[in-house]
Amino acid sequence: MFFENTNNEFLYWAQKIILISAAVLVLGVAFVGALKIVLRRRLADILQALRDTSKKPSRESVRSAQVAPFQKELRSLFAQYERKRSNTLDASLLFWNPETLKDVVRGELADRQVIVVSNREPYIHSRSDDGGEIEVLHPASGLVTAIEPIMRACSGTWIAHGSGNADNEVVDKQDHVSVPPEDPKYVLRRVWLSPEEEQGYYFGFANEGLWPLCHLAHTRPIFRAQDWQQYKAVNAKFAEAIVEEAQSKDPIVLVQDYHFALLPQMVREKLPDAVIITFWHIPWANPEVFSICPYKEELLKGLLGSSIIGFHTRFHCNNFLETVDRNLECRIDKELSAVTRKGEVTGVQAYPISIEWPPRWLENQPSVDVARKSVRSELGLPESVRLGVGVDRLDYTKGIVERFLAIERLLELQPKWIGHLTFVQIAAPSRAQIRAYNEFTKEVMELKDRINERFKNDLGVPPIILRYRHHDASEVFRFFRAADLCYVSSLHDGMNLVAKEFCAARDDYSGVLILSVFTGAARELAEALIVNPYDIDQTARALEEALVMPQQEVRERMRDLRDQIREYNIYRWAGTMLLDGLQVKRQNELVKLLV
Repeated sequence: MFFENTNNEFLYWAQKIILISAAVLVLGVAFVGALKIVLRRRLADILQALRDTSKKPSRESVRSAQVAPFQKELRSLFAQYERKRSNTLDASLLFWNPETLKDVVRGELADRQVIVVSNREPYIHSRSDDGGEIEVLHPASGLVTAIEPIMRACSGTWIAHGSGNADNEVVDKQDHVSVPPEDPKYVLRRVWLSPEEEQGYYFGFANEGLWPLCHLAHTRPIFRAQDWQQYKAVNAKFAEAIVEEAQSKDPIVLVQDYHFALLPQMVREKLPDAVIITFWHIPWANPEVFSICPYKEELLKGLLGSSIIGFHTRFHCNNFLETVDRNLECRIDKELSAVTRKGEVTGVQAYPISIEWPPRWLENQPSVDVARKSVRSELGLPESVRLGVGVDRLDYTKGIVERFLAIERLLELQPKWIGHLTFVQIAAPSRAQIRAYNEFTKEVMELKDRINERFKNDLGVPPIILRYRHHDASEVFRFFRAADLCYVSSLHDGMNLVAKEFCAARDDYSGVLILSVFTGAARELAEALIVNPYDIDQTARALEEALVMPQQEVRERMRDLRDQIREYNIYRWAGTMLLDGLQVKRQNELVKLLV
């Protein structure tokens, strides 16, 4: 007992020391970064003056030119600070958990208020059509999956669109409700939208315009002037809500996703001292594709009100920087991955999003053996049937058609699996007001029926079972634990957290993950079977490989996948962004002092 207490005390103080060291280095990096920006700005002014023979360099410019020989040394010094900071944070990240994140907010961020802004709310209050009791739903959303554990850890306020038909029955006069219902940890502030606002801002501009623009899934984006007006109006409405909720002049504002591209600059104008961190959850198109948008300059200017803009991958960061470079007057620092516009610096960094670890949905799950039997019994399948699973919103970017075609091809190439393999597709209804989604839903239903009819068998085992309804997280985890494989076939995806959730659910170290190369997750989860979902034959072979893979290899792959997700969990993602946001804020403050 003595040694156990001593060990715990040692770990506690080691964590504190590492976090304090990280804070000191963040200050150092901020100072050197600010100095570097000032020097570059001065040198650029000198070069411009020298090019213009009609003007003589000012005495101040000539004097500042004396620092030019030290640029190499300053750059080297900055790199050293970056390396030291990176190494220190890597050490501290070994301890990332809810408590570490709380320490960052309370210590490094001086206990600043945290405000999250998203379209999707984490809890929906809904009353059935017959006027029964109010139900609380946890929506199917990768964004909610990622952000909600952070708010549980940090507290604060989450601002979101109140979309449930009973949402307005449970809020107070300030449109607040404390959540989670069973153990309140933070405040949900609901913003109300008219049907016209929701249609134009959400279904129109965001999901008929920006969503297909940013996903290479061959669906034509649609931009309407009236949708753009509603998008601007709703962004302004949410900006006003942030100002109302802010309890100080410098809160931390976490802006989530493509619904709020204009919001950062709107908030910056009203709360200039805020730390504004915007995370873009979907891919960022290359400059040629993004130029399709008639409002590209306004969107870029809005985003550059952020202290930090985060993407899942470095590739998407580079696309964003190139898009800004082609469309706005600004300075791009590729070494620092930053944009300077009107004297303000915005960092552009890759932060691969993740999930909480350990996932709370595992707490009350049945054993894997019980899950396997109960799920097969529920589906009317023999216990011996091999089971694949896919979990998605019914969206044309998710590659569900290609997934079904791969299953069909497997049964063509390997008839032995007819009657012995069923793929369960859990599909949450999505954006039914949009024609492209209705047409896609019809296509998926018809393809499922055709394949099932083609491979009808005496055992009564369908190749595909489509469960077209909302499933809560505990249900999804039960299917994950019952399955032999999970196939994520996205045609283009920022990250895809389903892949990580499947691995998290497999504490028995079984199950094989098949993963599209076009997901951000494929860059992290190297032990998955990585496929091109457009290559139906390759994917069919991967399905066969997963089904016959030796159990020892299955366990080794799953162990590595789980280790990756455990280390790079959602608390590390949030903590790294918060520290980087603080660094950029201090850097901007120092620039103003030095100029």
